[in-house]
Amino acid sequence: MAQAPATGLPVLPPVSAQGHQARHLLALPADVEVEEVETLALSRFAGARWDVVPAGVEPATPAPRTARPGEPGVLRTSRHTTLTGPYAPSAPSGPALALPPGTATVFDVVCPRERGEAPYPGGGDREGLARAFPAGLPVREEERALSWLVAAARRLGGSIQVDVAAPVGPGTVLTPDPAAAVDMCVYSDVWLDPHAALAVVAALHPRTRLATEGTPWQGPPQGIGERHLYRGEKMDPELRRAVHAAADDVDIAALTGPKVLEGYGIVVDMGVDGFVAVEVGGEERLPLLLRGLPWTAGGAVAYRVRWEPLDLVESQQERPALDHQVARRRAAVLVSTVVKALHGAVGGEIADEADFLVDAVDL
Repeated sequence: MAQAPATGLPVLPPVSAQGHQARHLLALPADVEVEEVETLALSRFAGARWDVVPAGVEPATPAPRTARPGEPGVLRTSRHTTLTGPYAPSAPSGPALALPPGTATVFDVVCPRERGEAPYPGGGDREGLARAFPAGLPVREEERALSWLVAAARRLGGSIQVDVAAPVGPGTVLTPDPAAAVDMCVYSDVWLDPHAALAVVAALHPRTRLATEGTPWQGPPQGIGERHLYRGEKMDPELRRAVHAAADDVDIAALTGPKVLEGYGIVVDMGVDGFVAVEVGGEERLPLLLRGLPWTAGGAVAYRVRWEPLDLVESQQERPALDHQVARRRAAVLVSTVVKALHGAVGGEIADEADFLVDAVDL
């Protein structure tokens, strides 16, 4: 029987999945705590819970029992998917590992093997999944598990090794680039007037403007009330005119009544680096960890801050060109600065593009 390594962590077993299951590994650096993995799981999966909590870990949710000495924890994200660990990053009798040198702990992820169609040739593949699954991309439960694994690895500075011990080999190692995740959102119960929000953002960049300009409505096309809806339509001409007159009354009432602003946008022109857009509006679908809070009972105001690069195709490459990386780095600085300023003005919580919460002091 293999012995536990000097770290005190159990060794990774050579087999953990059955024939109908897929096995993936989440590899993490030394500065990542088990509690962080649990928090990210709770951020994505409503039913996430510990079946067995690792020794020395204070779980966020009640656990049936604590792991015995040398036993790993078992974190369940759904009825069919589990993360078992943490394990030591190497095991003499375990699967072939090709993880990065900085790997300190590994979680063994088992989920249903569910594959769909092969990736579309030449399509965007920012995460490298098409490279890892050339015969068929994960779908349904496995897709949800892989999507979370990629997001968690990116957030925690880790990697994933997919399809470990698959019939075709040990699988591919993916190391998501943390710099690729630029967009963030501030959720708050405070609504900023467009000009107030503009003042907050304009103080950070000179080329900032409101994106609320529209085109004046010229009314319906001339004679629309006399036209047939389709060939052979036999509506009574008087009824048709009455229907259009009633529609005109509704339009006139909407245009002459008080204006109700449900959302607006702010655009920052970064020149060759693209644009940073701030989109403000109500949001009912909130990150899991924000649901059920007193101030989110009726939804929240979302201040979404997104980078729009000039080359959208390049932005979806796993290894984009250097000029895109430089532009992305400058945009990320501005996005973080804008998010921090908005959070200072309206409070609330910040989430990244994976709906993982972000502490404002880390920006």
